[in-house]
Amino acid sequence: MEVGRGLCVVVVLLVTAMGQGDAQLRQGFYGLTCPLVEGIVRQTVATKISQTFTTVPATLRLFFHDCFVEGCDASVLIASPNGDAEKDADDNLSLAGDGFDTVIKAKTAVEAACPGVVSCADILAIAARDVVVLSGGPVFPVELGRRDGHVSQKLRVAGNLPLPNFTLDELNSMFQRNNLSQTDMVALSGAHTVGFSHCNRFSSRIYSNPPDPTVDPAYAQQLRSSCPSNVDPSVAVNMDPTTPNVFDNAYYSNLVARKGMFTSDEVLFSSSQSRGTVVDFANNPADFATAFAAAMVKLGRTGVKTGEQGEIRRDCAAFN
Repeated sequence: MEVGRGLCVVVVLLVTAMGQGDAQLRQGFYGLTCPLVEGIVRQTVATKISQTFTTVPATLRLFFHDCFVEGCDASVLIASPNGDAEKDADDNLSLAGDGFDTVIKAKTAVEAACPGVVSCADILAIAARDVVVLSGGPVFPVELGRRDGHVSQKLRVAGNLPLPNFTLDELNSMFQRNNLSQTDMVALSGAHTVGFSHCNRFSSRIYSNPPDPTVDPAYAQQLRSSCPSNVDPSVAVNMDPTTPNVFDNAYYSNLVARKGMFTSDEVLFSSSQSRGTVVDFANNPADFATAFAAAMVKLGRTGVKTGEQGEIRRDCAAFN
């Protein structure tokens, strides 16, 4: 089963049920100062997606990488002439430019309507929700009120982002540090239903000797045909071999069929601790949609800055 392109599950009263957002984040934060901000961002996102679907996974991954390092404060957007900003870290070099471009274009459009009011961090959070919705995923509210951070350092990235060979315990530990449960982690991993990965991120798994028993042999051969052992490691392959351009629950059906690209994907099914959640999400798209929506709201509260803790950048790529 899958969440079809036209199915958007509306999560009613999600934030009320979960309590108030951290650090005074709230829906409608710009109701008086920039009431059209969400519509402006959505139009920018829709235009970008019409130009390239890469916008969807690129923007979603950008949001995740931002929140897990310094908190959701747009620190990942900072550009440095010295190559020492957060985006320059090895774990961030594969972030697709379409994600950055989406936020920059949305910021330009928002500034034209409401100069100096809306943070880049909030624009990224709205855009991350919109790429999900516009590719067939669930509708969910975005709490706003973040400020942009003052720190963006390459050296602070290491150890703060999950790796493709992580075990379940390593995944749970990292997500728990960000106030996210195992269910949140499994749900957010479902973002791998869209997007792609470079061959060098998983080649060791498909060329292991003896073969990795958690990989379906036919799927391993399919990956080897796309990523021969002597291929340029920058070659990219869709992470979802079935419906790569639809935000649906096929990721979990793939895991059940042993077609998870990364060890950190397939371990969600191979481990008895998380297998039940994977099977539920594979069989019940509405359960996945609800869990993903709730997890995205919680993710958006990670390490946020408000008030004097941050700033409203004029340019998302540079501190004021």
